[in-house]
Amino acid sequence: MQTAEASITQKLTAEEILNDYRIGWESRQASLTGRKEVFMGKAKFGIFGDGKEVAQLAMAKFFLSGDFRAGYYRDQTFMFAIGELTLEQYFAQLYAHTDIEADPSTAGRAMNGHFGTRSLDEEGNWKNLMEIRNSSADISPTAGQMPRLVGLAYASKLYRQNPGLQHLTQFSNRGNEVAFGTIGNASTSEGMFFEAINAAGVLQVPMLVSVWDDGYGISVPAAYQTTKGSISEILAGFQRNSEDEQGYEIFRVKGWDYMALCETYEAAVRVCREQHVPVLVHVEEMTQPQGHSTSGSHERYKPAERLAWEADHDCLRKMREWILENGIATEEQLEKIEAEAKETVRKARGHAWGELLHSIKQDHTEALRLLDNLASASNEHATQLATIAKELRKIEPPIRSDAVKAVRKALRYVRTERSQAKRELIGWLEQTMGENADRYNSYLYSQSEESALLVEEVKAEFDDSSPTVDGREVLQACFDAMLARDPRVFALGEDVGYIGDVNQAFAGLQEKYGELRVTDTGIRECTIIGQGIGAALRGLRPIAEIQYLDYLLYAIQILSDDLATLQYRTKGGQKAPLIVRTRGHRLEGIWHSGSPIGMILSSIRGMHVLVPRNMTQAAGFYNTLLKSDDPALVIECLNGYRLKERIPNNIAEFTVPLGQPEILKQGTDITIVTYGSMCRIVMEAATQLEAFGISAEVLDVQTLLPFDTDHMITDSIRKTSRVLFADEDVPGGATAYMMQQVVDEQGAYRWLDAKPACLSAHAHRPPYGSDGDYFSKPSPEDVFEMVYEIMHEANPEDFPTIY
Repeated sequence: MQTAEASITQKLTAEEILNDYRIGWESRQASLTGRKEVFMGKAKFGIFGDGKEVAQLAMAKFFLSGDFRAGYYRDQTFMFAIGELTLEQYFAQLYAHTDIEADPSTAGRAMNGHFGTRSLDEEGNWKNLMEIRNSSADISPTAGQMPRLVGLAYASKLYRQNPGLQHLTQFSNRGNEVAFGTIGNASTSEGMFFEAINAAGVLQVPMLVSVWDDGYGISVPAAYQTTKGSISEILAGFQRNSEDEQGYEIFRVKGWDYMALCETYEAAVRVCREQHVPVLVHVEEMTQPQGHSTSGSHERYKPAERLAWEADHDCLRKMREWILENGIATEEQLEKIEAEAKETVRKARGHAWGELLHSIKQDHTEALRLLDNLASASNEHATQLATIAKELRKIEPPIRSDAVKAVRKALRYVRTERSQAKRELIGWLEQTMGENADRYNSYLYSQSEESALLVEEVKAEFDDSSPTVDGREVLQACFDAMLARDPRVFALGEDVGYIGDVNQAFAGLQEKYGELRVTDTGIRECTIIGQGIGAALRGLRPIAEIQYLDYLLYAIQILSDDLATLQYRTKGGQKAPLIVRTRGHRLEGIWHSGSPIGMILSSIRGMHVLVPRNMTQAAGFYNTLLKSDDPALVIECLNGYRLKERIPNNIAEFTVPLGQPEILKQGTDITIVTYGSMCRIVMEAATQLEAFGISAEVLDVQTLLPFDTDHMITDSIRKTSRVLFADEDVPGGATAYMMQQVVDEQGAYRWLDAKPACLSAHAHRPPYGSDGDYFSKPSPEDVFEMVYEIMHEANPEDFPTIY
């Protein structure tokens, strides 16, 4: 455990120290004012960085252009200090202003304290990240920033050690960038924190983690959070004993000691940047003057002695004392700075609030004008319409939905009337709803020219010389071609490297391309995904493997809260085109045969979910994804690696479009919709049905997100008038999803002559062995009998009951 040398090489001038003091007080006043704004009803919720100012000012001094931050929601002072957040933007985010210029971090989509810089231009193309002090977009889940932090640091290792990447100068200067992470002391209790700390120690990457320790996690003191009450003490075993030993450098410093903090961060960042050694800075004795958030008061759970200690050890108070003791400024000078900070914040708050109201009141005023016109034009409902307008006028301050609610209610009354005033009001509503769709619903997926949905289809080409091989060899050829043509591509995961993954799709590729391109990891699914997210945020193209679909649950929180929401929560400001590769469906037993597709579909909207039936289709999807900037999950068929397929002649070029089902068999009596390993089951059943006079049309949906964008399934139902949805998920899972998409979304109910049916697995995971699989998941016999029963209902004479 280190103590920084007391000789800061960067000589601090009085001007710089007082500028830090000014930023610190502006940040404090922003916190104090922000809390008041919430209590006045101008914002829904507030969480602030008061008490953490001085440490963040010190850390900011050594954060350079090209560096990256992955932090948490108390880092406002740091963002002010590096020049990537203004006070106006701070308040705009508090007020949920949806204009990107007002809130470039989230465009009003995340609550306050969630910071991020814009890595992309308006067309979704990469900016020069070496010209930005970068902040990856924050998320609220505690310790959720840690997996991504590992990847941000790992990218520096790749940029430094892989010569093939050193031409990418807009992303890195030979890997000299540090990934700065911040976390509260209580959040270090999360498993993601420990997994990330271990992963970075193994990888030896330039990751600097600052633990802001104020002794509590909301109301729970450190004694209940952390063994020994100190994260640096229990991580002491990670401390390296010499520069030749792998491990961490660990520093401890007081959060109120300005000079010690500056010295500590200078030393910590130097070793991190130059030696690529991970560093932990445990910043102790911090305070939280306003408590955890606007949801409650810390006076309820902190004893009087603690509250008095916090008042005495407030970091800005201590910095003030130090400035006066060292003759850097006079009392009058500091009072002037404090007063100016308060006034600066007051003006910024007023400007931000005025800009928000101006943008809303334009719509509000126009809606009132049109409602008044409609009331004047209505013969039967003038009174009701006038009342609606009167109630709308009373609302102060208005929000966007107030006018929309009023207009929608008004249009109910005049549903049978015709007038120019009504048409104008409907036009206003349609335009406003469209504008609000952009404000609140856009950018769930890429809207750039590199969107996966815009990748042109290139058919797979075969001829008589195309070899027939195991399916794994098709993927092997595909991955070989990817690695050869694009130095940004690398693959990582458990057993991916030396043995070429458990199913041999990467066999021999580590030997050919080296460990940096095809690399093994520990058993740590959460940070495998985080490693991929962080690297993708820095311009690389990782393929992160989760060995089995069942193990995706270890990583589902990071996929859901971080990766899947990234483009949405930044409104197109950041992207991480990570490809997550896994395998699932049928094998053996409770933990190697899962198909939790319904859970996945509900959890990772914002990612594409691709479910190829064989390895050729999977290879085409990988080629498609590497031409796009969307993240995706590809679920390969676990029982398909040794089935025979032909390698396309254009293995490196052919692509499979997303959202396009494929008709595997034409039919006239019933449409069967399925995907993945179930395609073989259904095709076998379809052959059996043919022998009994039933013609089944079989469609492989191929991708679940997006799903059948051209409504091919409805076209099939229009022909057959019957439909069965079949898969291996639990009842009400992905079969219900597919039925909703087709019957409800596509409106296929209009063409049905029989109730739409679903065939799924049982509600439990399958037990071990072939019989366990047969009696738990759909079999060809199950498909046959369900289809036959549907046909029996329509024509009992030709299709009498079997048993």
